[in-house]
Amino acid sequence: MTDFSNKVIYQIYPKSFNDSDGDGIGDLRGVTEKLDYLKDLGVDYLWLTPFFLSPQRDNGYDVADYRNIDPMFGTMEDLDNLIAESEKRNIGLMFDMVFNHTSTSHEWFRRALAGEKKYQDYYIFKEGSPNQPPTNWQSKFGGSAWEYVPSLSKWYLHLFDVTQADLNWENPEVKEELKEVIRFWKAKGVKGFRFDVVNLISKPEIWEDDFEGDGRRFYTDGPHVHEYLKELVHDTEIEEYVTVGEMSSTTLDHCIRYSGLEEKELSMCFNFHHLKVDYKNGNKWELMEPDYMELKALFEKWQTGMQIGNAWNALFWCNHDQPRIVSRLGNEEKYWKESAKMLAGMIHLMRGTPYIYQGEEIGMTNPHYTSIEQYVDVESRNYYEILLKEGKTKAEALEILAARSRDNSRTPMQWTDERYCGFSKTEPWIPVSDNFDKINVERQKQDKNSILKFYKKLIMLRKEKEVIAKGNIEFMETENADVLAYTRCLGKQQIFICCNFRGAESQMELTQEWMSGTKILGNYEVNHENNHGLLTLHPYEIIVLEKGED
Repeated sequence: MTDFSNKVIYQIYPKSFNDSDGDGIGDLRGVTEKLDYLKDLGVDYLWLTPFFLSPQRDNGYDVADYRNIDPMFGTMEDLDNLIAESEKRNIGLMFDMVFNHTSTSHEWFRRALAGEKKYQDYYIFKEGSPNQPPTNWQSKFGGSAWEYVPSLSKWYLHLFDVTQADLNWENPEVKEELKEVIRFWKAKGVKGFRFDVVNLISKPEIWEDDFEGDGRRFYTDGPHVHEYLKELVHDTEIEEYVTVGEMSSTTLDHCIRYSGLEEKELSMCFNFHHLKVDYKNGNKWELMEPDYMELKALFEKWQTGMQIGNAWNALFWCNHDQPRIVSRLGNEEKYWKESAKMLAGMIHLMRGTPYIYQGEEIGMTNPHYTSIEQYVDVESRNYYEILLKEGKTKAEALEILAARSRDNSRTPMQWTDERYCGFSKTEPWIPVSDNFDKINVERQKQDKNSILKFYKKLIMLRKEKEVIAKGNIEFMETENADVLAYTRCLGKQQIFICCNFRGAESQMELTQEWMSGTKILGNYEVNHENNHGLLTLHPYEIIVLEKGED
């Protein structure tokens, strides 16, 4: 498989990236307009979230036609031009394949509802009475994972929204249909694929109630998932393409198989364990302070485990489903710039391929909406009602949404301090963050110490220093809750990275071998004195030291 160790991938949520035609919705031509910015940033691939024909119940992850462009995003001609212009700049495009489910507006599902047995077998329909779902599983968006169709006297499975019906991967015809989708986009010049919740595609052989959880333990990393992935990758000949799987509630052992060199499944995996360290009792909708010791332990487990297994991580903090990391683990006020840089360096210098989510490179924050009417996301609106039914006040429910909603990451990209932040000339589909006058691309281009310039440096270092791309990783200071520290080693090349989680000074012991290290990156313009091997770190500081090859 191709080596992607020195590559950096930039995720674009087209609806919120750049509006070229003034309708308040980002589009494909808008992406093309910003290619020079992305080239200057230094990224190698652009992952675009779905822009296919869709009712937009789940912002495009409810696909109604895998081969057609939703008119709100433009035309096939616009897409062909985007692919061609990206190639001119040596940037590859990655498309988002939602193969666990389709929209109930998809022709396949409409024909299933019309009674065609062939297309009913494309989905997971179960016989049953109106008052008794096949299992007690819960949808990830709240409520039952089953929906009854009176005209058929059957239930269909939807692990997500009721309009997202799960596909039946046991049916060979379904797999062939999806392979043809991959082949179609390959022929268009697409260079990579991201597979949405792909570890959920293999469902259990026995359908049973879950009296311990919401059902996920029965369908996550299912019995034939590795077999299905191997077949999909082999038959579409994408072994050498960049491929990443979104792995919901997965395990280290499975991810070693998903992305191991010998397995020939995927290039790399997203896992989300490190983004649950502020979930109280493991519940996304209950808030608590982040558990930094747990975060450190998870990084060490996954980084070293994947290294031992000769498998590959996708490195990320943010995406279209996650809150902004500087709002979550950083400091939006006094140490906004310092904490954004520290969090970036921490993840970019680890073993794996880094992903940047649009706006992360300028330190965009959560928008802090104050009214449920400002939210668009179906999950957020569903859980607002659920939280109220559980006894939360409106203020408490809104506080939780302000920290957890997927809309936190979907506000328009902040290009300038002009009205609507340079994203559009008209009111956007979702309210802009109110700090765009201070946080925007144009302002950071003028600041030699900006977060944007720090990201450029990180991307350049990964390409210049093979130890970052290919070196082994080893963690230090494992008992220090304030500091995350690790080394990267490749032969005689060595670098040392230490990061202060806190908004106050922290200390760590510096071993003798690193006392004479050369500082190659940091977010403070200061020289540090080693007081008998004790290194004092400023609030949210990152220091990167290098040792020569002599």
